[in-house]
Amino acid sequence: MSQVLDEVLSANRIYTDNFGDKGNLAISPKRRFAILTCMDARLDPAKFAGLSEGDAHVIRNAGGRASDDAIRSLVISYKLLGTREWFVIHHTNCGMETFTDKIMHNLLASSLKTATIDDTGWYDLGDGSGTNEAKFIDWLTIEDFVKSVYIDVKRIRNHPLVPRGIPIYGYIYDVKTGKLAEISEATKVGQVL
Repeated sequence: MSQVLDEVLSANRIYTDNFGDKGNLAISPKRRFAILTCMDARLDPAKFAGLSEGDAHVIRNAGGRASDDAIRSLVISYKLLGTREWFVIHHTNCGMETFTDKIMHNLLASSLKTATIDDTGWYDLGDGSGTNEAKFIDWLTIEDFVKSVYIDVKRIRNHPLVPRGIPIYGYIYDVKTGKLAEISEATKVGQVL
């Protein structure tokens, strides 16, 4: 057994000992909102948004981007589970700002091993067995995190499956301070129509 697997299972045993009546939580989020944010391990939406189990939906992906799958999840969150407000929260110092689609294409064409970064950029340590399949994926990289929040809120707002009555707010989480800062242009485009 790996050390990580052992640690996860040990933590789960402790968690289940104190699980209480959480098995009775409703499937719909109690506070009726959803957050789309980045998978970055430095972000803990439960802490920065004051959430407990059952409070809200938290949808995470690389960059917190409004991908087709993220929008699918938001639509399910509203249509079937009753959320009434959505937050798009990107963050400072995001890894999605450190590469482009072309860099990712080249890295994966070279090798499927984990890449590394230094002052000159990303490079592979591995050899062989890469693939060109990466060219068929839009990696949704970020050039400017303020602009990316605006683009994602606008994409969600204009999506034909998104009801016009849901307010969509745009924020940046600062990884150095933990503070949420509104991106007013994004929130404006996300207003109820």
